[in-house]
Amino acid sequence: MATVMEFTSPAAEFPLGSVFETLPGVTVELERLIPHETLIIPYFWVRGAEAEDIEAAFAAHAGVRDIRLIDSVEDEYLLRAAWDREYVGILNALAEARLVVLTGVGTRDGWRFEVRGEGRDDIGEFREYCQQNHIQIEITAVHALLPIQDEGYQLTDTQREALVAAYERGYFNSPREASLEDVAGDLGITQQSLSSRLRRGHRRLIAATIVQE
Repeated sequence: MATVMEFTSPAAEFPLGSVFETLPGVTVELERLIPHETLIIPYFWVRGAEAEDIEAAFAAHAGVRDIRLIDSVEDEYLLRAAWDREYVGILNALAEARLVVLTGVGTRDGWRFEVRGEGRDDIGEFREYCQQNHIQIEITAVHALLPIQDEGYQLTDTQREALVAAYERGYFNSPREASLEDVAGDLGITQQSLSSRLRRGHRRLIAATIVQE
């Protein structure tokens, strides 16, 4: 059974966290991770700085082979990096264990991740890699994916919680009866974390109910 793990890590432990050294006010959200034989390619959103400053900050990192701006939405920028797979860190640990990143949000205060493995063996492989390479992580939760009403489309507990809370508060109503800030406050999480959970939850529901593969 697929297993989800939530964990935190210091800002400097995750390679993308190098941006906080020169741009301490930014927020980084990992969108997806694509592993290759010699490279790991993360796509990530950055908020709180100008695009050229963000690119320069990441380009200075020893593990980065390439950094490109892919898209922008208002003051948020989507970037694609080519990271050297030989660089030891959480990026490589996630790739080696074949974990899917559901959410990954970082600030200068640290990172919060939610990842999925096909079973507890994948989660165990990730933990072992981190221990062997002295990568600091703190696991805060481990749980199984649960189907909603036996329909076959699966959400993590946190995604389901976010969707239900937003629905009950009237966030999806037109006009809206609650803001993202209101719902995030109810759940005790940041607006960025809530936005990520809603987006990924929507993606799962659409893939399971609308898209025919």
